[in-house]
Amino acid sequence: MEVIDDKDAMRQWSRKQHHEGRTVALVPTMGYLHEGHLSLVRLAATLADVVAVSVYVNPSQFAPHEDLLSYPRDLPRDLALLKDLPVAAVFAPTDLYLRPLYAPPDQRHAVAEPPAAPAPGAAEGGVGGHETWVTVERLQRPLCGGGRPVFFRGVATVVVKLLHIVEPDVAVFGKKDYQQWRLIHRMVRDLDMAVQVVGAPLLREADGLAMSSRNVRLTAQHRQQALSISRALLAAKAAAEAAERGAGEGQEDVADAGAIVEQVRREIEGAGGRVEYVQLVEQESLEPLARVTQPAVLAVAAHFGAVRLIDNVEIQVPQ
Repeated sequence: MEVIDDKDAMRQWSRKQHHEGRTVALVPTMGYLHEGHLSLVRLAATLADVVAVSVYVNPSQFAPHEDLLSYPRDLPRDLALLKDLPVAAVFAPTDLYLRPLYAPPDQRHAVAEPPAAPAPGAAEGGVGGHETWVTVERLQRPLCGGGRPVFFRGVATVVVKLLHIVEPDVAVFGKKDYQQWRLIHRMVRDLDMAVQVVGAPLLREADGLAMSSRNVRLTAQHRQQALSISRALLAAKAAAEAAERGAGEGQEDVADAGAIVEQVRREIEGAGGRVEYVQLVEQESLEPLARVTQPAVLAVAAHFGAVRLIDNVEIQVPQ
C-alpha cells in the first residue's frame, strides 16, 4: 500500500494503473475511519482492479463556527485499518488549496481559514489564493444546505479536485451523507465527468447509531440520548411503509409527511437533542413531499452537546 501526499505523484500513480490496463476506484474520506468507511473500500474492490482511498479533512466545507479544528484526525490509525484491506494507495495531502480561500462577497464571513502550512508547490500557482468554486444550484439548498450555506460548495469543489487528481473510473460514497451522494452524482452527470458514482448503504453501530467519525466526540450520556435519532427514523419508516401498503385499519394518516416529521422531532427533542431539521423528501430531487406516495428519504440533523449528527432512512413504497 503506497501512501502519497503529493497531488502530481497521485495523478502519476493513477495514470500508471490505467496504462497497465487496470481500472481505479476512489473512496474519498475525511479520515478517522470506521467500519462504514471500510465497507466502502470492500465495495470499491468489487468494482475496479485497484482501490485508492483519500484521507483529507476539507477546510472549505466548514464555516468558522463549525468543528474543523476539533474534527478527529489520526492518520497512523487510518493507515493501520487500511493495510489489511485491498487498498493499493492512500492519498493523504497536507492541503489542496492555495491560501487564502476567496469566497463570493456575500459568503466571505463563512469561510473557515485554519492555521495551515501552504500546500507543497503553492508558489507555482502565482499570486493570490483559491477562488474557483463548484456549485450544484438546486440540490445544495435543502436539508444540510439550509443551515450550512457554504458546505456543499466546499464538498463539490474538493470532490472535483480529487476526481481530477486521482482520475478514477469509479468513486464510492456512503449514503449516510445522502444529500452529498445525490449532489455529487448530479454534478458528475452535468459536467460530463468520466466516472461512475456509486452510493453504498448507511451502516449502523450495534445500538443503532449511524456510523460517523464524529461519534467519538459524544459523551456517554449524549451517545445514549442520540439513539433517539435512529429509533425515531426506523419507527417512522416501518409505519410509513406499512401505511402505504394499507396494512392495518386506521393507519392512513401515518403516511402524512407532517405527522411523520413531527413524531420524529418530538422523540429527538424529548431525548434532549436540538433538532436542526427533520424533512421528508423525494429520493432523487430532494423536493419536499406532502405524503409518502413515492420513494422518499426521511433525513435528520440534530445536535447532542457540541456534536452535530446526521442520519436518514430510505422509505420504499409500491409503485
